[in-house]
Amino acid sequence: MRSALTAPLTAPLTAIAAIVALAACGTTEAPVTEQSPAAAGATASATAAGPITVTDARGKEVKLDAPATKVVSLEWAETEMLAGLGVMPVGAADVKGYATWDTAVKLDSSVKDVGMRQEPSIDSISALSPDLVVMESDDEELAAQLEKFVPVIVAKGSDATDNLKRMRDDLNMIATAVGKTDEAAKQLADFDAALADGKAKIAAAGGAGKPFVMADGWKQGSTISVRLFGKGSLVSEVATQLGLKNAWTGKVDEQWGLGTTDVEGLSVLKDPETRFFYNASDGEDVFADGLKDNAIWKSLPFVEKQQVTKLPDGIWTFGGPLSAQQYADALVKAYTG
Repeated sequence: MRSALTAPLTAPLTAIAAIVALAACGTTEAPVTEQSPAAAGATASATAAGPITVTDARGKEVKLDAPATKVVSLEWAETEMLAGLGVMPVGAADVKGYATWDTAVKLDSSVKDVGMRQEPSIDSISALSPDLVVMESDDEELAAQLEKFVPVIVAKGSDATDNLKRMRDDLNMIATAVGKTDEAAKQLADFDAALADGKAKIAAAGGAGKPFVMADGWKQGSTISVRLFGKGSLVSEVATQLGLKNAWTGKVDEQWGLGTTDVEGLSVLKDPETRFFYNASDGEDVFADGLKDNAIWKSLPFVEKQQVTKLPDGIWTFGGPLSAQQYADALVKAYTG
């Protein structure tokens, strides 16, 4: 998604604060395997090599003469999904940023950068003569401009009512458009197996039902803000599937499951069993560096008990199944290592 909410730690995070506008900023069922009507319709319309009809997140039917092979992606999650399915994009938005924040699938050096996710270059996209552009659903004007010369499918990107099912639907839709439905099925099966295995390992280590918090943060002047991944966020749903409980119950937005707070706001997390996970892939670590001398931070139970874990660099918290599996693996390691 090209929403400001998904960029790492700059303007997007400021936008979150504006959207949430509160002091802060899930529970899921067993892994979902069924598709939404849109995704099911897309798969049903696909053939091995002939014409394909995909119904995207807009509810729009997009018809292709054959599976797309020259694809441009305008968001990191969809870039990851395409490359993970074996379809290396000919162009992608913010290739350098992708390499920093999403290591689930490495991009070939041949992938052309078509500009920033918030403002891709239509000229750069057109110059690649793609047969499909994949984007997320926050820029109707851009989609209309692109559709003048290339088919466009729009993924939903996030849905805090059921983000795991949404992720599956997005992957299956893209897989249908590029003729890689078998690869998508295997990727999702592997993801489900990893969740089941990870849940068993955490339970065996005594971690079942234990509270966790997932966050990232940014610094403006002397002020440090914390973005919490609350109920409904993708990484919260992954952790819940592993048998953990999200300790953050503050207000979050309806699409992303994100909220914001400051260091003082974290003082509500009093359970001494809480583990705090965070992401800082760009090298700016506001928790280890910016808060190391902060008395409130040092007094928090999870800090006192050294239950703060920085995720390995390059786990994209808004990614596809491969990123979600990286995240799951990191949690399992923290609870069992």
